[in-house]
Amino acid sequence: MSFAVPPLSKAMLTRFAKLDQKKYRDQEGMFLAEGLRTVRELLDHLPEPDLLVALIVDEGAHESMQWFSGFRGKLYRANREVCARLAQTATSQGVFGVFRKQPGGRFDSADRSLVVALDDVQDPGNVGTIIRTAAWFGADTVICGEGTADPYNAKAVRSSAGSIYSVRHYPVKELATELERLQGDGYLVAAASLDGQDYRSFSDWPERRVLVIGNEANGIGQAVLDLADRLVMIPHAGERPNVESLNASVSAAILLARLCFI
Repeated sequence: MSFAVPPLSKAMLTRFAKLDQKKYRDQEGMFLAEGLRTVRELLDHLPEPDLLVALIVDEGAHESMQWFSGFRGKLYRANREVCARLAQTATSQGVFGVFRKQPGGRFDSADRSLVVALDDVQDPGNVGTIIRTAAWFGADTVICGEGTADPYNAKAVRSSAGSIYSVRHYPVKELATELERLQGDGYLVAAASLDGQDYRSFSDWPERRVLVIGNEANGIGQAVLDLADRLVMIPHAGERPNVESLNASVSAAILLARLCFI
């Protein structure tokens, strides 16, 4: 190490430790990421350097400290007590990143675009995985309806595997209202539903389309189902399924693969 790494100050620790709560993430416009892989992937996909606020590394983690040495001025060391206050996992690696949220703003229509909408998806792990999957399949944006877990929740950030900056996402209070706006711009709204039609039976998909994924237990709310142009279902093998339903993020992946390659 060719330069001295300063310790994280008490003031910064107090400020950053509060980011485990949504109200402080919203207030500060920042979020905390944990783990070497998650932090490195976020840095690899960072749209602007200023979105990085601080990198905090356990003072005993020399290899991680060396890897982050290029971020001089934003790199801080921390002892085990400080790391324990920041940790949001049971087995922390002692690597943390504080980042600014991506710029907000709702989605503006494009000639060809794929949008994912989440209706009360409450598991942050599902939200993060869907964001990652949406980025993989080239979705333009993810709309988070009311009740959906915060994409900047620590578990969601880890599940997104660093892709939180790779696709636009924004919250709305009334998902039905936002979907009606998109329909007015020529979007077809397809809602995943067990009462829907086999998704493979639809051969004609417009260039502007929205896929709606619903709550893990209750599915999509009635207001959204009522306005949906199509209800799509993923068929199961055999006469009866061995499970009640698919995981929300798995359903999203299967349907996104279909909607991407049309």
